[in-house]
Amino acid sequence: MLILIFLLAAAVVVAAAIYLNQFGDVISKKSSLSGAVVGTFLIAGATSLPELTTSLTAVYIDNPDIAVGNMLGSNGFNLLILAVVDLIYRRRRLFQRIDTKTNVPSALIGLLFFIIIITSFLIPGSISIFGVGIEMIAVVLLYILSMNYISSDGENQDETPTKDYSLRKAVIGFIIAALIVFASGSLLSITGDRLAEATGMNASFVGSFLIAASTSLPELVTVLAAFKLANYNMAIGSILGSNLFNIQLLALTDILYRKGPILAAVDGSNISIAGLGLVMTLVIIYLLMRRANTLSQWRYAAPSLVMALMYIVVSYVLF
Repeated sequence: MLILIFLLAAAVVVAAAIYLNQFGDVISKKSSLSGAVVGTFLIAGATSLPELTTSLTAVYIDNPDIAVGNMLGSNGFNLLILAVVDLIYRRRRLFQRIDTKTNVPSALIGLLFFIIIITSFLIPGSISIFGVGIEMIAVVLLYILSMNYISSDGENQDETPTKDYSLRKAVIGFIIAALIVFASGSLLSITGDRLAEATGMNASFVGSFLIAASTSLPELVTVLAAFKLANYNMAIGSILGSNLFNIQLLALTDILYRKGPILAAVDGSNISIAGLGLVMTLVIIYLLMRRANTLSQWRYAAPSLVMALMYIVVSYVLF
């Protein structure tokens, strides 16, 4: 029965995420917002709702490993999505079709987030203010500054969207689709958590890989749908923005976790997940900045293949 509910919830998440992307495409092309900004903030925020529910539930049941592992693991899985899509559609050369100026700042800020979190893991005795780790306060302030910078750095788009909704209908549809993603994604997370408990796997692995992969289904569908719409900036922006947003949700869980800084309460294996995210982000930055016009298909796709292999190896080791 749990498996049936899990699959049903996954199907609803997929359907809602497709509409989420279509409405976001209309908003990006009928407003002053660029595709990257819509992807980085609007779609990224909506598709991160399942991660929010999962981590808040984990805090409620006093399981910080699932709360932290879910967020860090989701970030790694999101980057895996980009790597796999780039491998499958290597002929399109995804990273040569996007606006580097708009997307590189998001990747760099994500890299700084990982550095801050890893540093917190490595330094024992986290400094806290009112029970919240100072590292979480730092990432929130950095995120606020980055929002102002990225929002003012987007390009206008004049193309006609694939679905010709009015801007008003697109905004209403986006909100409804986001609520459906929230509800079905929450059910997906809860059911996945119960399935994981039945298998007896440890909390860090469950949060970092099983639940993280489940709650990242909206991001996967969003990227595939953005590819279909040929809105490559939104495909990249939704992933990078989702990773930034996930860290803010981690800060929220730290606020609600009242036994001290949440990073100080988790298993040491979480540093491996954060390290994986950091290395994968570095590869993404390299892909965003390199010029590969003269490379063959497989030489172009080699960095994405390396990311996918890294993810598989770390998953196997932690399992």
